[in-house]
Amino acid sequence: MNGFTFDDIPDQSGKTALVTGANTGLGYAIAEALARKGAEVILACRDSGKADDAMERIAGKAPDAKTRFLELDLSDLGSVRSAANTAKKEKRIDLLINNAGIMMPPLSLAMGVESQFAVNHLGHFALTGLLLDKLAEDGGARIVNQSSIAHKGAKIDFENLDGSNGYQRQAFYGQSKLANLLFTFELDRRLRAAKSKVKAYASHPGIAGTDLMRNMGPLSILSKVIGTVLNDPHDGALPALQAATSPDVERGGYYGPYGLAEMSGRSSGRAIATRTARDPLLAARLWEKSIELTDVDPGLDPDIIEN
Repeated sequence: MNGFTFDDIPDQSGKTALVTGANTGLGYAIAEALARKGAEVILACRDSGKADDAMERIAGKAPDAKTRFLELDLSDLGSVRSAANTAKKEKRIDLLINNAGIMMPPLSLAMGVESQFAVNHLGHFALTGLLLDKLAEDGGARIVNQSSIAHKGAKIDFENLDGSNGYQRQAFYGQSKLANLLFTFELDRRLRAAKSKVKAYASHPGIAGTDLMRNMGPLSILSKVIGTVLNDPHDGALPALQAATSPDVERGGYYGPYGLAEMSGRSSGRAIATRTARDPLLAARLWEKSIELTDVDPGLDPDIIEN
């Protein structure tokens, strides 16, 4: 089966894309590809200096690229709200790519929970909820949530979201990536029921050598090996780009690399989500817990959801 490649990315002229974590790794590769295809790209990151460097690199490869920086710290709800208020002033937002993340750091807290759950899931949940009305303008935007094959075997431990009853870095990373998928599928269900023009998708990069591995100590050197043997950030960006731009993707679809066990590939297509990731009761519980923890309600009425 032929998969989606960079040559398949349609022209994006006239569109505006907001990409979180766009200064490095997968986010940078996504931003660069969209800018090359004519989109205006908003690089939503914490560090303006790193964003400026990323925009200079993009301009070096696409001299006509239109890029700008949006300050966003996904661990800080105040920053998320401020970024959303700024983004609402854009003429349009056609693509929201929730890509930023952290992976296996030492235990720390944000929003009252473990930092990976906060940054990878709650920050994006809040940003998406705050931007839904804006995203519904101009025919409706696409939302793409970046998950991981690390969601396989993961579970959501609602009784230990802060890690106070034990913290295992890999397990908590998997939990956050499972949350990304549960959120995507629940968001898709609610958007459909509300007859919204906004569409939700998920993707994963396979195993890609990126800066995410910086917290793995001596094993962080594996990122360079992985980038050579499996996926580099450029290849790992492709599934998110497929979800964001392809006219042939299925609403609510999940996309990943076409390669051995979805770990690598130079093209992308439909990915496999676990039964747990597609559990509607678990997704609904996570949705309500996310509202409680962020004080952001996306406003999609659960009473109109059709089973």
